[in-house]
Amino acid sequence: MSMNTGHLIFPQDPVAQHAVTICATLQAKGHRALLAGGCVRDLMLGRTPADYDIATDALPEETMALFPHTRPVGIKFGVVLVIVKGTPYEVACFRKDGPYLDGRRPETVSFSDEKEDARRRDFTINALFYDPARQTVLDYVNGIADLHAGILRAVGDPQKRFQEDRLRMLRALRFSVRFSYAIEDRTWRALCREREAITQVSTERIRDELIRLLTEGKADRALQLLDESGFLKILLPEVAAMKGVEQPPEFHPEGDVFTHTRLALAHLPAQRSEALTLALLLHDTGKVKTQRFDAGRIRFFGHDHESSVIARRICERFLIPVKTTERIVWLVKQHMRIHRFQNMRLSKQKQLLREPGFHELLVLARCDALGSNGDMNAVDYAEKMRNALGDEDLSPTPLLTGNDLIALGYKPDRRFRRMLEAVERGQLDGTLADRAEAIALVERIFGPPGT
Repeated sequence: MSMNTGHLIFPQDPVAQHAVTICATLQAKGHRALLAGGCVRDLMLGRTPADYDIATDALPEETMALFPHTRPVGIKFGVVLVIVKGTPYEVACFRKDGPYLDGRRPETVSFSDEKEDARRRDFTINALFYDPARQTVLDYVNGIADLHAGILRAVGDPQKRFQEDRLRMLRALRFSVRFSYAIEDRTWRALCREREAITQVSTERIRDELIRLLTEGKADRALQLLDESGFLKILLPEVAAMKGVEQPPEFHPEGDVFTHTRLALAHLPAQRSEALTLALLLHDTGKVKTQRFDAGRIRFFGHDHESSVIARRICERFLIPVKTTERIVWLVKQHMRIHRFQNMRLSKQKQLLREPGFHELLVLARCDALGSNGDMNAVDYAEKMRNALGDEDLSPTPLLTGNDLIALGYKPDRRFRRMLEAVERGQLDGTLADRAEAIALVERIFGPPGT
């Protein structure tokens, strides 16, 4: 196998330089030591690597003897963590993998050289090495050419690569989206051919890869690739079911519910939470069940509630943490309230504005509108109102408390909550100015003390 070489500008920050120092320490003892994989790819693309991995011909015990702070995390696979000033660096032996029987890990490995190590990796752009001593990129799989051409290509036989680790199929989609790369034809065909085997992967691994796929790059492109590859029907059938569900053209000139969702996802900001992303993806899933044809008009009564039920079911299926699940479900259930905002009572408006998730709800509503008829009136109105009001406007100091009600002669019971809520509504609506008016309101609605 021929070797191509290339050059890159190596960063001078401490995290990067510590990786170079680890390589130098290994090399000083006569070992081959290279930076490997994604960090080399990112550096060649002018990106800051999330971490730095090192590949070496040193055995784990040799590596551990050279550094004061290490942790064996995969001795069977030749992997040791070297910890420098709190930052872990994965140092792995060059290796050749044996057969994969579980669709995730090789049953055996044999330590080898960098050429064999490159051949076992997933994609050519992830199989590059960098020799910091010679300041040279080493390429045994034509990864440099694919980087420059914007192509994602499996190393060697793509079907074999995907059979070795089933999750690589979703990783292919993720890298394609993240880097805006085209998936090479043989790699794409193998991915589509093997897609049903994705169900052999654990729920947690699929969940994490899906979230990264949807949040690391353009979410609309991610949805498109999931659909075109057939993974959407397998993993998110509720989303796939939105295809072909008609919408009223006067409100949704863009087309069916699936098209609307894809267009809405295109307007997500680059920095976004998984909760916001998943909520926007799922916000109209309930339209499939609630679609009605009424006197020639298409209606979706209660689709926001139905969508929230579906969203919760999906979150539970993918074992999404409770806190994130609750935010997703809340965003989906509330998403129509921004569009109705101008017709809401003032107290209801203020209660919504002070919700912890309001900012994300506003972003969701903006994306929702931009993915349909582009009407921003309600979104802009709500945003302007939120910016104009301070904390005291949204959460005023209570004119009455539970202790005040007791002092007035009311006996504590279930009415207390409704009494205090009525007073707060009056404050938010601007109809109560002082304590006396609050007491009068309580007596008018609930009767005087003792009744």
